[in-house]
Amino acid sequence: MNDDAGLFAYGFAAAAFLGFALHLALGWRGGIKASMLLAAVALSGAWASANFAFELTGAAAWWTAQAGLDALRAAAWLAFLGVALRGLRVDLAGVALLALPLAAWLLYPQSPQGGLRAGFLALIAAAVAGLVLAEQLYRRALEGARWAIKPLCLGLGAGLVFDLYLFADALLFGRIDGGVWAARGFVHALAIPLIALATVRNKDWTIDIALSRGVVFHSTAFLACGIYLLAVAAAGYYVRYFGGSWGKTLQVGFIFAALLVLGWLFSSGALRSKLRVFINKHFFSYRYDYRAEWLRFTHLLSGDEPGMSHEQRCIRALANLVESTGGGLWLQKDSAYAQAARWNLPAVSKEEPADGAFARFLAKTGWVLDLRANPVHGPGEVPAWLREMPGAWLVVPVIAHEELIGFAVLATPRAKVELNWEVRDLLKTAARQVASFLAQVRASEALLEARKFEAFNKMTAFVVHDLKNLVAQLSLLLKNAERHRHNPRFQDDMFATVKHVEERMNKLLQQLGTGSRGEENARPIRLARLVERVVAAKKAQGADIAVHAPDAELTTLGYEQRFERVVGHLVQNAIDATRESGEVRIRVGADGPEAIIEIADSGCGMSEAFVRERLFRPFQTTKSNGMGIGVYEAAQYARDVGGRVEVDSQPGAGTRFTLKLVLEQNAAIAA
Repeated sequence: MNDDAGLFAYGFAAAAFLGFALHLALGWRGGIKASMLLAAVALSGAWASANFAFELTGAAAWWTAQAGLDALRAAAWLAFLGVALRGLRVDLAGVALLALPLAAWLLYPQSPQGGLRAGFLALIAAAVAGLVLAEQLYRRALEGARWAIKPLCLGLGAGLVFDLYLFADALLFGRIDGGVWAARGFVHALAIPLIALATVRNKDWTIDIALSRGVVFHSTAFLACGIYLLAVAAAGYYVRYFGGSWGKTLQVGFIFAALLVLGWLFSSGALRSKLRVFINKHFFSYRYDYRAEWLRFTHLLSGDEPGMSHEQRCIRALANLVESTGGGLWLQKDSAYAQAARWNLPAVSKEEPADGAFARFLAKTGWVLDLRANPVHGPGEVPAWLREMPGAWLVVPVIAHEELIGFAVLATPRAKVELNWEVRDLLKTAARQVASFLAQVRASEALLEARKFEAFNKMTAFVVHDLKNLVAQLSLLLKNAERHRHNPRFQDDMFATVKHVEERMNKLLQQLGTGSRGEENARPIRLARLVERVVAAKKAQGADIAVHAPDAELTTLGYEQRFERVVGHLVQNAIDATRESGEVRIRVGADGPEAIIEIADSGCGMSEAFVRERLFRPFQTTKSNGMGIGVYEAAQYARDVGGRVEVDSQPGAGTRFTLKLVLEQNAAIAA
């Protein structure tokens, strides 16, 4: 019996049964049925392994080992069928049933070439007992439960019928047929997919096992391909045998044509769709593998395929659920629903009124409409332009927060799809997810637009604040011009101030035109020189400011124009808060690694609550004509350059602002 066919058959069976046993063990969650099923599969793997070793070596010891394992395997399967049929009840019939494999083992043929006929008879009895149990299990099952138990009965029954034929032949001729025996392992291994399917359907066996639709689809496709190639080979042999002198030529041409047809079948999307529909309909209780479908659906929505818009991805995600070849999406725009995107569907200029009967019907019911079925939901609810659209099949409402934001039209599928409750529920759920996705996209776009407006408004607020200060300077000049217009020094200060205002206003106009803050590159800034320029501008307005800057070389890194504007705001605030008899003091110094600009006044001061809760917020001020921008900009600038602003203020005692910035060492000062 040592031949290549038996070696391959039992090697395949051993690998299949042991792999299946490992898969069952990983999903085992306890329970007598699960334990017995696992034991039966594992013993079947051990039995096939022993036969593989016997076919490989021919040693008699392996034959004896496989005989014992064959008896244990048969007993395990009979026990599993008995428990599935009768529960854990132990009686005389059950004991007699398990005694059959024991008798078969005691009387097992000592070699394939022959043995006691009683041994073959015992093996036949064990096979018949298994067939009776499988038949009774299926017959006694309730109508609804037969669907779950049918694959197990079919798989085990086929193997038992084969055993019955094998040992009946052996009983007749007094020896085991080597060719039939070699096929036994392969035949029993064919039952594994059916046992796995039954395990999936019977959740009460407490084994977590899932039969992938993808595996079944590809396995079925390759099985069909194998059957097709066998048929082609048989037909080719027939053509060559009866073709006479043209036989070989006809055979080659026939095989080439058959392979060409096979290639076309493999590349046919319609055939794949029909096969997938057939498998989902006849092999599974639910049409969809919801985990795989939802992962694919989410991947399509969140993907970023070049040249495909958000709306087109939504169409494809919905179309793939029903094998549709294309579709279109109508979204609300003003007072009508217009085509916002399409995929493999012609452009349609027709619009549907948002307050029309069709839109109200979709919003009210949320139904998925089959345009081919001539739905009788009411006259005039499906518009004529939609019924007449080429290839249109389904209308799927897209609803977000109980509001109809649009509807999708899907094209005719590649394969016929039964529009049952499961398909409708999945489409409605997916459409709601599409609606949420589109709403999120719209919200993100609106947020981006709002942020752009916010940035522009923020920039405008700073510009207006600067304009207010510049206007204040010009107003002060006009006020003082009545008294000092003949004074040469006043005239020089006036021209300098007007020139400074003109430069600042040109820069502000540039900022408004470009929509930017007009930031320059960071550079070393000499603090004493910057404070000197600010104080000179304020003194031209008649302010009395005391400056203490003993170290003229103190330097920090920053944005000079913005920094000068910040210091000018703080000095102006101090001037505005100080009475005519008061004073404003500025001190420039260093404290360790920090450069310090301290601006103090003896004015009205601020309360602790105002400093803590409102001072550094924009548009918060104690001045009647103020905007509340200066201090906010100062704090923002300090954060941008790695510094900070500190405030010490008491009502009636004045305020001290301290700008603490990073001290720049060994900096090359710009001219």
